[in-house]
Amino acid sequence: MSLSVVILAAGKGTRMRSNLPKVLHPVAHQSMVEHVIDSARMVNSDNIYLVYGFGGELLQQRIQGDDLTFVEQAQQLGTGHAVDMASAYLKDDEDVLVLYGDVPLTKVSTIEKLINAKQDGGMALLTVNLANPTGYGRIERLGGNVVGIVEQKDATAEQLEITECNTGILLANGGDLKRWLGNLSNENAQGEYYLTDIIAMAHGENKSIHTAHPDTEVEVEGANNRVQLANLERAYQLRKAEELMIAGASLRDPNRIDIRGKVTVGSEVQIDVNCIFEGNVSLADDVAIGANCIIINSQIGQGASIKPNSIIENATIGENCSAGPFARIRPGTEMKAGSHVGNFVEMKNTTMREGAKAGHLTYLGDSDIGKKVNIGAGTITCNYDGVNKSKTIIKDGAFIGSNASLVAPVTIGEMATTGAGSTIAKDVEDNTLAVSRAKQRNIQGWARPTKKAK
Repeated sequence: MSLSVVILAAGKGTRMRSNLPKVLHPVAHQSMVEHVIDSARMVNSDNIYLVYGFGGELLQQRIQGDDLTFVEQAQQLGTGHAVDMASAYLKDDEDVLVLYGDVPLTKVSTIEKLINAKQDGGMALLTVNLANPTGYGRIERLGGNVVGIVEQKDATAEQLEITECNTGILLANGGDLKRWLGNLSNENAQGEYYLTDIIAMAHGENKSIHTAHPDTEVEVEGANNRVQLANLERAYQLRKAEELMIAGASLRDPNRIDIRGKVTVGSEVQIDVNCIFEGNVSLADDVAIGANCIIINSQIGQGASIKPNSIIENATIGENCSAGPFARIRPGTEMKAGSHVGNFVEMKNTTMREGAKAGHLTYLGDSDIGKKVNIGAGTITCNYDGVNKSKTIIKDGAFIGSNASLVAPVTIGEMATTGAGSTIAKDVEDNTLAVSRAKQRNIQGWARPTKKAK
């Protein structure tokens, strides 16, 4: 049977105190509604209908996908009314899953449990038992069977004692759902069309109503303000930290890591505190990541060591390399096996070949650094003339003296040496020493400047 997903995303989110639609507020660098859309895709949905209201134009700009259909809810008249906006698209012979754009942490495995719970032509609800159910609709049962849901504001004192609560997430047959939605009434304390009222309708038709439950409460929590949003962020990060540890990584403190994308790890990976991973990052066996590092869309090879306070972006670090502390490895850079850069070294669009090293205070841009090259402190490649970028090539075994300026395009030959403090603007042949310095003058009796009186 085909599956359509209706995602409710029409709320303004007044308590967010923001001009941004609530569902576009991020958890781990991705909007809440995108997390929900990803989950819908992972359960092999055939169609996804996104019901929008406030900020619809911005929502459609930010959220893309050929499998998405945007459905407007011009007036917010309740959850039942919101789902009904998508009724025209729903088929009678398909299953319809209802999700919420501000509930981003529902696991795919939990949604699959809900789908598997539906049987016998009935429907399925995701419910959760809460120690403090205040604010939630209560699940009414008779003889163990679900017979209805009562909202907090409509509940009696006895019903308020129920701890099994409605999450709003449900699965029903399309034809049944459309019939029930057409019979909803807004005669309640809120004057809204409650989606929850369809449960009593299903019971009245002797439909079987099955339930599934999430592993944790946070899976069904939404965010109505920035405090709740921050709580979801921490819960998401702790979940990701646990996944890394199960996969073989050791985290110095699981509460101090931020994953804003996908991280894969080998065995015996060590990650210190306050590290941020964005995009797609892979860490091979025996990688060590120091404190306060930021790694973005990069691959770190086996045995590599990234020392504290380093930033690596769109780069490849080979096996047994080391970088940092305070290294900045920018896009297009590749460090081959056993190469090393130290503190305050910046590289961009540069290949550093096996065994090459730049210990400190260096900028290497648009460069090809040969095997076992030594780059002295204070060296820079002058790769930009204000209009064009040019390349510096340093061949195997060359030695670049401290405080050298290499004016690209320029090639330094194999086993060549440049003297400290030199500005090299012409190619240097193999096995050659290049020295370029202004003549030194020693001025006797020169007086140092003195501080001027105010």
